[in-house]
Amino acid sequence: MIAPRSDLLPRMAKSVAKKKPAAAFAAGDDESARGRLLNAATHLFCKNGINATGIDAIIDEAGTAKTTLYKLFGSKTNLVHAVLENEGKQWREWFIGAIEAGGGDPQTKLTRIFPALKIWFAEDRFYGCPFINAVAEHDKDQKQFRNIALKHKKVVLAHIEKLAAEMGAVEPASLAHQLALLIDGAIVAAMVSCDPGVADTAGLAAGNLFAPSKVKKPKRAGSAAEQLVAV
Repeated sequence: MIAPRSDLLPRMAKSVAKKKPAAAFAAGDDESARGRLLNAATHLFCKNGINATGIDAIIDEAGTAKTTLYKLFGSKTNLVHAVLENEGKQWREWFIGAIEAGGGDPQTKLTRIFPALKIWFAEDRFYGCPFINAVAEHDKDQKQFRNIALKHKKVVLAHIEKLAAEMGAVEPASLAHQLALLIDGAIVAAMVSCDPGVADTAGLAAGNLFAPSKVKKPKRAGSAAEQLVAV
């Protein structure tokens, strides 16, 4: 899930600047060095995996010294956390912005989910979801990455559930979870198949969740006589 790069989408990990001598990155350049390290780590973690990416590869691509990495992040684990937090924030901003763009009623916004994902899936640097990948790479008893992934998903779910409630869904939370499962499934399928078209299939499945039977019927206004009796 490197944040997509189209007019709709935030930037993916950018190509970093050419290496410079470590001495060039003084204290005043910490913020710049941090950005390069995050960009480099994001690209390498998403492309090659967290465990397969060593510190040397990250500092080589970022053009910084190893001491700079440890000064700014303290450890590789902390760097992974920073990458996930940063990518999660950017992806959520893109995702919510993409489905809200153009306005419309809540159902219209929900139907934009899978066309937006299709654009992301077609990106050259689409490597799947870093949260799914991070959890899959590590021992299932380890909670460090799982907790970050859950925090990310809760924000996404909350927005979808809000739209589902505004749409009048009988069970907004259930609809949100069903859509989230289709989103995750489409992400994994697109990563494995390299076929952006899986988003269309997921979108068709999502359409079945918007059936009239799953939406609350508006309450019928009582007659004037009924209202008088009620008074």
